[in-house]
Amino acid sequence: MCRSCGAIVGAGESQCAVCGAPTSLTPEQLRAYRPADRETIKFARAVLSRPYIFTIVLLIANLFVFMLMWHSSGMTSQVLWTSFPENVLIAYGAKLNYLIDAPNNQWWRFITPMFIHVNLPHVLVNMYSLWIVGPYVEKLYGSAKFIVFWVLTGIAGVVASYLTVRPNLAVTSIGRFLFKNLDVPSAGASGALFGLVGVLFVFGIKFRRELPEGFKRAFGTGMLPIIVINLFIGFVGRGIIDNAAHLGGLLSGAALATVVEYRRPGERRGMAMAWRILQWFALALVVVGFYQTARNFNHSAQLALHPMLSQQSQAFYAFAGAMDAAKQKTNAIIQERDVRDVDAIAQRALEAPAPDARGAELRQHLLSILAKATSAAATATPPPDNGPRRLPVLDDKLAAEMQEWQQQYDEWLRQAVQKYTTITSK
Repeated sequence: MCRSCGAIVGAGESQCAVCGAPTSLTPEQLRAYRPADRETIKFARAVLSRPYIFTIVLLIANLFVFMLMWHSSGMTSQVLWTSFPENVLIAYGAKLNYLIDAPNNQWWRFITPMFIHVNLPHVLVNMYSLWIVGPYVEKLYGSAKFIVFWVLTGIAGVVASYLTVRPNLAVTSIGRFLFKNLDVPSAGASGALFGLVGVLFVFGIKFRRELPEGFKRAFGTGMLPIIVINLFIGFVGRGIIDNAAHLGGLLSGAALATVVEYRRPGERRGMAMAWRILQWFALALVVVGFYQTARNFNHSAQLALHPMLSQQSQAFYAFAGAMDAAKQKTNAIIQERDVRDVDAIAQRALEAPAPDARGAELRQHLLSILAKATSAAATATPPPDNGPRRLPVLDDKLAAEMQEWQQQYDEWLRQAVQKYTTITSK
């Protein structure tokens, strides 16, 4: 144990990882050693002695909900390693856009996903991360601010996930990293965990000149490897990992740490009561969210018992998104000669199942126009360097054909929306 700050020092360590004090000194080192200033020692001791009760409370709450979900899934070992059934995830409050939207209006799905997980590895990884990161944030900022950070960044992550169900943007590798093709159940505490990482990142940068050495290495730029590694994992697992939720939590946590004032150990501020009120408000929001989940449990389970209805709607949205991306690319080629990612966009439109014969016919016509526009752009004479900034239309006949196609597609789309989407809102 460090004689200066009281932190535990590992066997064989030559100095304390928190305050930097050496563990053993020769006479020469003793004469040259300059002990840490009193404020540094005071800071380290105060932070290390603070409790982290709500970190443990959140751990227990997440594990308790996980056990309830396992019980609802039949308590088989298989679901622990694969995934809980979709109807269980939906019943317990997983995020689904079509259930949040009208007429279902299940707004509490912005809150509950941060407490539910899809399988055992998912909950173990997230709870281990909470056990590592949570105590730092709770000790540094106190329990009240810690709870507010957790709930707000968790909600921000779910909101980001909600806003990024955009099939027309999930085209390129970056697009698939940020956006999602389908409205599928999304859950997990990782958005809130990224929020805590964002808090520690900004905290370490704001107070880098006054932190003890151990805190400098752990926070601020010391968090960058964790952030980069997790974003890389998210990029590799795009389509499975909800990267939008991670980024939403990370950015909201960084923003909160930027504006929230930090109370140093031993300081007394008049805002303590205000933060206590915000803490209980955040906890009440969570309680109300799960009350609404329990109240609508059977109704949500019944909605989930009709996956074909949801799949039909999602297939339509996937087709419409792919068609919209191909339409925008065709116009971009005709107007601006922009042929970037044309093959990927055309392939996505070709692979999206058409909901009916008319949709398939319109897709074939659009891909024909796209192919002709791409060929024309490849053989077009580039404009002179001193020419006008706005390029002339690539081909007037193609532009007219595209306009006619757009009218036909809009007419089909109006009928298709009523036919293929209203069924999911019952």
